[in-house]
Amino acid sequence: MADNKNLKPGRNVWRFDQMATNVNVRIDNPSESGMEHYVGLEHLDTDSLKIRRWGTPDDVEATKLMFKKGDIIFGRRRAYQRKLGVAEFDGICSAHAMVLRAKPEVVLPEFLPFFMQSDLFMQRAVEISVGSLSPTINWKTMAVQEFLLPPIDEQLRLVSLLRAVERTSESHQEFGGFADQLVRALLADVMSREWPVVDLGSVVQGTQYGLSINAGSDGQYPMLRMMNIEDGLCVENDIKYVDLSEKDFETYRLVDGDVLFNRTNSYELVGRTGVYELEGDHVFASYLVRIKTSPEKLEPKFLTLYLNSDFGRRQVLAYATKAVSQANVNASNLLRVRLPLPPLEVQKQLLEEIACAKSAERAAMVRHSYAEEIKKQLLAEIAGEAE
Repeated sequence: MADNKNLKPGRNVWRFDQMATNVNVRIDNPSESGMEHYVGLEHLDTDSLKIRRWGTPDDVEATKLMFKKGDIIFGRRRAYQRKLGVAEFDGICSAHAMVLRAKPEVVLPEFLPFFMQSDLFMQRAVEISVGSLSPTINWKTMAVQEFLLPPIDEQLRLVSLLRAVERTSESHQEFGGFADQLVRALLADVMSREWPVVDLGSVVQGTQYGLSINAGSDGQYPMLRMMNIEDGLCVENDIKYVDLSEKDFETYRLVDGDVLFNRTNSYELVGRTGVYELEGDHVFASYLVRIKTSPEKLEPKFLTLYLNSDFGRRQVLAYATKAVSQANVNASNLLRVRLPLPPLEVQKQLLEEIACAKSAERAAMVRHSYAEEIKKQLLAEIAGEAE
């Protein structure tokens, strides 16, 4: 243990191997381990102690590590990803992790994982990692790292606060997830009813391809591209600009309620659709198709909701011409896409219900962010005492 002179009463500096044991129980044949759970680094979420996903030992080969309920699984490979979780069950994990078990005479088992989430610990972990492509921490190097810890009673106080904040954060995050599920359920409910099924071409005023012109950092008019469509809306991300004649500007100028459809890209991105509601003067790029709906038949946001849904995407891809890694839906094929057409009042009611659900989701995620910020401040308090 390092020289503890000039420290506040009760505070000591400890080597990491005095704080935790490196549990190095190797399993050479995962499928014969007798365990039900396998946790890889891909199953750990950044900055979250809760393990929400896992696989089975049958999914993997080669040597793995055994862990017990309560152990910390710490991603020693690419530590900058800040991945560690507390096991709520016995199992095996990736050999690119460390299995750590607190030494309770020095650090509370409940406190150690929170301490390891602090910037103080994570920055040190990154500093001592070796290797360029996949920097990794060696136990021998980690073992001799020294950290200042508060006394056990102070650890108890911090654990109580951190657990309360963690519960609050997780509850808001889960609520946000429930709101997203509600949106899907509302749409599925409407889609499951018996409505007339029509061609898109029968309920729109027309379509138009965008501008075939290179955009840059300078220009008179902002031009929307594929990356400017997110979550069913047009957004101003990484805007590029073009210069146009007054005639061309009027031809390609977007107006409120226009629907933009991404007609070509990878299979994951083709068909991404958003409604234009931005302020200002915008035009749009050639790989987008402008759709003007017939307002007495089809709400623009209902069309966007449908085309972005699993139901709609299956329809869109059925009319796509496909290459090795890309798909394309031209405007004429887009007009052939089939969609169920509820009455306009049903469309509006669905959109109002979804707007309420999304509002609740946004509020929950804001509260989640507040809770995470409080947690960050508490972790900074731990680090501040160690400086």
